[in-house]
Amino acid sequence: MTRETAEAEAGMKGITFPAWHGKYYVTLAELLVRLGSVGLDLTWRVKFDEIVDPRCVEMASRSADAGMDTLTLLSLTTPFLQLIDAEARGFAGDELVLVLTEFDSSLWEVRAVDERVLSELRRHYPGTKDL
Repeated sequence: MTRETAEAEAGMKGITFPAWHGKYYVTLAELLVRLGSVGLDLTWRVKFDEIVDPRCVEMASRSADAGMDTLTLLSLTTPFLQLIDAEARGFAGDELVLVLTEFDSSLWEVRAVDERVLSELRRHYPGTKDL
């Protein structure tokens, strides 16, 4: 992580919520869709602590270059892809504006520059807590 990225992330507000709601698992694809137009123009870079699916290799490869647009990332995360430890960083130009982190397939942490993103997710996911 560059110094600029660390500073940007430090200035973000964040929430956390369970990845499981009963038998229902919240996927990265679902979070991307919930972002709506806010996330559509972002460029994504994804990192994995554990590769759980061949699609993760493709995401890592695209992330090593210039990153990928939201629709490409969405196409690689559907159908159902459960991640174990992964982080998707969304950039508007060179500015980090959104970080989606999944911990151990059990918890999502979302950090964003735009409070509207967090408000939208709070409405949809019970058990959401501020960081």
